[in-house]
Amino acid sequence: MKFHKEGYTSLALVVLFIFIINAVANYYDANLIIKWLLYIVSAFLFITIVQFFRSPIKKIKIDENVVLCPADGKVVVIEETEETEYFNDKRIQVSIFMSPVNVHVNRNPVSGVVSFFKYHPGKFLVAWHPKSSTENERTTVVVKKSNGVEVLFRQIAGALARRIVWYVKEEQSVQQGEEFGFIKFGSRVDLFLPLGTKIDVTIGDKVVGGKTIIARF
Repeated sequence: MKFHKEGYTSLALVVLFIFIINAVANYYDANLIIKWLLYIVSAFLFITIVQFFRSPIKKIKIDENVVLCPADGKVVVIEETEETEYFNDKRIQVSIFMSPVNVHVNRNPVSGVVSFFKYHPGKFLVAWHPKSSTENERTTVVVKKSNGVEVLFRQIAGALARRIVWYVKEEQSVQQGEEFGFIKFGSRVDLFLPLGTKIDVTIGDKVVGGKTIIARF
């Protein structure tokens, strides 16, 4: 387990805040009850930031015939839908909701070359809202596998998430299981797969990024 680089600023701000409120309490000689309340709040804030930005070290088993889960969380959508941004045809959509207690590292579901990337500024509807896929702040990434099959995946910000981070760009080669981004404080990742892809999960399943097999080609 390690602390993710995206959390350094948040951790520094929390530590500074904890130092200031406790220094002020000691300077004004606050009573014991107030001091203990501040200690409890300080511990809660510190633990919350550390657990949110934790980044487990994983050994990824690469398999060109499967789609690995891009994020920790719960499967909330499995349906045939019209993908209108890139493919403009019907695809199988699989959506994974990440709560604030999940690991928020995002991982490439397949290996290949990034054939399309776009960032969309937008709203911050709750991540399970039907319009969050098209109206929220989001990124769209399409990776073309060596056999020509393309997989689209989308980071979607939620009501708490106010910053999406990505590490990929068009024409970049990516490897299955490697980090492609991070979303802060609650979010969702959508996958759009070719019709006929065998889905290995069901709605409500708890899944693990880089480990759970979402589908098989």
